[in-house]
Amino acid sequence: MVKASTQYKREHKADYGREKIELLYHDQWIAVINKPTGLLSVPYPGSKVRTAQSVLEEMLRKQGEANSKHKPYVVHRLDRDTSGVMMFALTEQAQEKIMNTWHTMVTERLYHAVAEISRNAESLPESGLIDDPLAQNAHNVGFVPKKGDKDNKGHDFKTVAARTHYKMILQGPTHILFELSLDTGKKNQIRAHLAAHGYPLAGDEEHRAHTNPFDRLCLHARTLEFDHPFTGEHMKFEVPEPEEWSEYVKKGDKHPKKPVWDLPQSRTNTGRHEELKLGQRRLSAKDKAHMDFIKSGKSFRK
Repeated sequence: MVKASTQYKREHKADYGREKIELLYHDQWIAVINKPTGLLSVPYPGSKVRTAQSVLEEMLRKQGEANSKHKPYVVHRLDRDTSGVMMFALTEQAQEKIMNTWHTMVTERLYHAVAEISRNAESLPESGLIDDPLAQNAHNVGFVPKKGDKDNKGHDFKTVAARTHYKMILQGPTHILFELSLDTGKKNQIRAHLAAHGYPLAGDEEHRAHTNPFDRLCLHARTLEFDHPFTGEHMKFEVPEPEEWSEYVKKGDKHPKKPVWDLPQSRTNTGRHEELKLGQRRLSAKDKAHMDFIKSGKSFRK
């Protein structure tokens, strides 16, 4: 079953499935791009879908600069719905060197994000560090387990260390514009850390945001600064987030339109009518058996 949010994008996103990347820089060793929201960074195992990596390779081939040994190699990732600056290596040698020296060659990575101020939001200082350990649920979504939470086998969740530095750069009546940097790069790290403290990102279906003002996840990789792995030149690439994000935060959203995944819809199943939320799917018996943080007995994803 296609998620309602995906179907909505198919019908309303003008470039759905045809997203373009902006090539900011490339030389014989590296390429730096601006990735749009909605485009996978790299393929997942067994997938042949269009990705930023494949689009970049196609661009280089058209320029006569790609071959079996000179093509994009992954060194880091951005989530599909996250936009912004990312780097690829262009040879296996470059990939190996960048990945081995990533934490020393990269001097700054900054993200900007618009987050809701939920009713249960904790009072956070204007800047600080969030270091809650992260786990993954049965649907491979990163989250912060609460004290006492157990998996479906009654065990404590397996967690990994994660550290997110944040700064509130603009606070409005209903939303905050955050600037964030990472000491660790775990799956869904920014989204999970902020949501755990009552600040889910606008447009974040996985963490049940109640606002979706721009029909996208409001997370953008704004700045990538590093020392070139071969020349040693200090380089900085910066692509600002959309201007309307700041205007939205300043104004606030007292009466937001419900996101498509929060709208009720009646569907029929074996003659019975049950109400589901758009964007949710009915869980199979196998799904239910492997549910991690959803309490047993519930029938739908929350």
